[in-house]
Amino acid sequence: MATEIYQIELKMEEKTSGDEILFEHHKIVADQGQAPVRIDKYLMNRIQNTSRNKIQKTAEDGYIKVNDIVVKSNYKVKSNDIITVELPYPVVNNEIIPQDIPLDVLFEDDYILIINKKAGMVMHPGFGNRTGTLVNALAFHYDNLPDNIQHDINRTGLVHRLDKNTSGVIVVAKTEEALTNLSKQFFNRTTGRKYHALVWGDLDEPGQVEGHIGRSLKNRKVMSVFEDGSYGKHAITHYKPLRTFGYITLVECRLETGRTHQIRAHMKHLKHPVFNDEEYGGDKILRGTTFSKYRSFVENCFKLLPGQALHAKTLSFDHPHTGERMEFTTDLPDYFQEVVDRWENYLSHRKD
Repeated sequence: MATEIYQIELKMEEKTSGDEILFEHHKIVADQGQAPVRIDKYLMNRIQNTSRNKIQKTAEDGYIKVNDIVVKSNYKVKSNDIITVELPYPVVNNEIIPQDIPLDVLFEDDYILIINKKAGMVMHPGFGNRTGTLVNALAFHYDNLPDNIQHDINRTGLVHRLDKNTSGVIVVAKTEEALTNLSKQFFNRTTGRKYHALVWGDLDEPGQVEGHIGRSLKNRKVMSVFEDGSYGKHAITHYKPLRTFGYITLVECRLETGRTHQIRAHMKHLKHPVFNDEEYGGDKILRGTTFSKYRSFVENCFKLLPGQALHAKTLSFDHPHTGERMEFTTDLPDYFQEVVDRWENYLSHRKD
């Protein structure tokens, strides 16, 4: 006799960006005597209005558990397994609201647009932030940008993304040809991406961090590194110190891959979290003295920054129409440079 239990509920929960998102919660207990079957196939036949691809993406993001353990989409369901699934509720309205938001345009031709994104700007509309995003600004300033639809979100012209509080270079495709070409370049890892970051600790030698990155099994707001490759996606970050201040270091990070929160997760894994990174523990004083004057100095540096001290400084790629190799570089934002200057000044006085 079947013992399957099926429960569905809807809950509002917080996303990584701080916005709220509606999740559809499912709980299923497999039948006694259930023959082994892939969980993506099993769930596709039991959850309405979904697809195998969506279930696989849900597993990849860490939202499918069996007996309270996160599993991949190829897990084989067995007798009496207790399966919990959290599916993001579909976006009801994909309409983009054009908004007259200023853009810092570094370069533009008929095929591409290079923008210096400010920290604090979300890339595209989502739950809780339907307006004020880069896509809203693009919709106002540019007509007929090609649509790049991913996971029910309209990312008009966008080929890649930066976190909300990460500033720096972004390329936007203005034609379908450019969108397809640039997407392939990012997929094939032929683009060049360099970031500047302030990180906690004294890094005096170049190196690299290699480890799969996936949604944290303890806190889905952040990403974790899985060295054994059992979960997440392969990721490599190369880093080299540019200036060390004893307690923190200005580093250049070069990405081989482009995973969500890659630098932030990799530097946390290296035990050198990005300075003022609230989600990865960098917003606490992790190095230095116990003197109140030093504590006050660091806290004042925190206040100057809108978020993590991370800037997408350089982006290089082949022009999608001409094939010419192009490179775009931006200066550190003023507030970021001021923090660097303050540490320079602190270091010089400490040596004295």
